[in-house]
Amino acid sequence: MTDRRRTGLFAGLVALLILGTGFFDNWNLALIILNYGLISAIMALGVNLQWGLAGLFNVGIMGFVALGGLASVLLSMPPVRESWAAGGGRTLLGLAIGAVAIVALVAVYKRMRKGRTRAFVMLALTIAGFFAFRTVFDGGVEAIEAVNAASAGYLGGLNFGGDTGRDWWWMPILGWPVGGLLAAGAAWAIGKTALGLRSDYLAIATLGIAEIIIAVLKNENWLSRGVQNVTGLPRPVPYETDLQADPAFVAAAAEFGIDPTTASTLTVKLAYAGLFAVFLIVILILAQRALHSPWGRMMRAIRDNEVAAEAMGKDVTRRHLQIFIIGSAICGLAGAMMTTLDGQLTPASYQPLRFTFLVWVMVIVGGSGNNIGAALGGMLIWWLWVAVGEYGPDLMIWATSALHADSALKASLIDSAPQMRFLVMGTVLLLILRFSPRGILPEK
Repeated sequence: MTDRRRTGLFAGLVALLILGTGFFDNWNLALIILNYGLISAIMALGVNLQWGLAGLFNVGIMGFVALGGLASVLLSMPPVRESWAAGGGRTLLGLAIGAVAIVALVAVYKRMRKGRTRAFVMLALTIAGFFAFRTVFDGGVEAIEAVNAASAGYLGGLNFGGDTGRDWWWMPILGWPVGGLLAAGAAWAIGKTALGLRSDYLAIATLGIAEIIIAVLKNENWLSRGVQNVTGLPRPVPYETDLQADPAFVAAAAEFGIDPTTASTLTVKLAYAGLFAVFLIVILILAQRALHSPWGRMMRAIRDNEVAAEAMGKDVTRRHLQIFIIGSAICGLAGAMMTTLDGQLTPASYQPLRFTFLVWVMVIVGGSGNNIGAALGGMLIWWLWVAVGEYGPDLMIWATSALHADSALKASLIDSAPQMRFLVMGTVLLLILRFSPRGILPEK
């Protein structure tokens, strides 16, 4: 079978599954799967660039996705003016003091000769900078978190389009690339320290750093409201209530025989799908061009044999840093898009199973090293994840219908139905690794 035919069949299968969900169940669910599938495809593309193109084993995907979600909040939410008045300036001053202390430490380390004098100066700078930072910063944070803690208690964002931010509807879209930039900045800092490590140590380091990022989001209430969550994020698409109040929209829905409520929910989801599809197509085109460029061939040469690439004069660590930043930026972009679609930032929801393991399954099943395969794998695995969770309990009830109603085995099987997702994902991964270890669409 030719590569083109295999790709067409794979894309047709994904489309058929989503359309079948709409025809045989409901279109709202089908469009929800489509939207999250498009975002998952973007995440899978970011990981595929790191692993499929450069061989970097990043297990900290969750952290970069969470940073993208934070950027979405910072760009789309209106500022909490009371919090800024109470302690915003003091908090920013504290952060500036901390940054100056770090810059001073780096300058002393680079410019002074190694010895006791340098060690003493760095120790003194560290102690002085730490206490100066905490003295200023902690007071500002306490003042911010004391402002209407039930509904605010944080600084908010930079969307000055009215009290709700709805006037500047384009700010959430602007937050998506900013999420990529924030994740790229974190990837640069991580890569400068971790990319010199062996692959297994790199995996441990990225996983640990991702957990640190999530811990910061959970505990720094002044920044992200922590476990209280940020809700009511503005949208870049119309609100259902606004569409239902529009006589022209209601009349158009009536012409198609659809009630306004259903029509409004479908319209909003289709609008999101259009936006996500545009970003996915652009990223996919750029990834394909990078793959077939001299730079992409060099990255694959480094992946296959680092020693030989270094012997040819290639700076392996620098190239690894480049691809690590690019892949992480794409994951951050996807995280910002997901937070906008959810309409809220929930730091506790960022779990390694969903935002690391599942994304890796998408890449492995689709085809590591194949951008189109990774994108389609993202959509296929997300459909399977939702379908098993949606239909698994009903399937288990049907499968145990022959057992007596009071049977302990029947009750146990029905109670364990929500865990079928993990069983199915593990089974799919094992089958792919056994019968098609290079994925459904292997790298050429």
